[in-house]
Amino acid sequence: MDRLVYLAMSGAKAMFERQAQVAHNLANASTAGYRAETTAFRALPVIGLGAGTRAFVTESSTGTDFSLGPMRETGRNLDVAVDGKGFLAVRASDGSEAYTRDGNLQLGPGGVLQTRNGLNVLTDGGGTIAIPPDNTITIGRDGTVSAIPLVGIPNTSTALGRIKLVNPDEKTLTRSADGLFRVEGGRPAAADARVYLASGVVEGSNVNAVEAIVSIISLSRQFDTQVRLMQTADQNARGLSPLLSLNS
Repeated sequence: MDRLVYLAMSGAKAMFERQAQVAHNLANASTAGYRAETTAFRALPVIGLGAGTRAFVTESSTGTDFSLGPMRETGRNLDVAVDGKGFLAVRASDGSEAYTRDGNLQLGPGGVLQTRNGLNVLTDGGGTIAIPPDNTITIGRDGTVSAIPLVGIPNTSTALGRIKLVNPDEKTLTRSADGLFRVEGGRPAAADARVYLASGVVEGSNVNAVEAIVSIISLSRQFDTQVRLMQTADQNARGLSPLLSLNS
């Protein structure tokens, strides 16, 4: 009975936390380049005098599903998608180098190439790419950004820089609170010439919305089961008390 109370109590808490994590994934089902968060349950014994019969259910370390998301063709020259494994390098709001799969780019103040969240896209040298006025741009498969003037000499292009593309070991990546990925230890990843971009395409989230909804329903039912188990344990304890009183 003692073990049942602890397992059911911690199990209900873990189910509630898992439901919040699945809901977060579901909320990002339409976020470009989003990578689903993954978790797993595990049992932990309670350490201490007289606690040998007790065990907790807890969430293991949070991971990330790095599988590829669906590609959606937009025809927009500022939209890019990483073709296969890899990431685009950006300058995070805290000044560090971070990585994202969101290739829905835009022009910020001064024509600087940015993500839709206003983060500057980095070049191989750690700088930014500024687009001159009265120019349209093309983004090559290797990440090279070129400007084509709208007036003057036609069909001439000028290379403005190359987007830094990286492909660090996924095991070394951690997701930060801002949703961006960073290499453990804060060191920047090296540029990888084997990472390529597809232009005029945006990669969608790899969250399966149907599976997420089904998971939320299942977790809700499991939460109810844990609550009922606690109620059962309480009823059993109440029924046992009179018997113990008679024996004494």
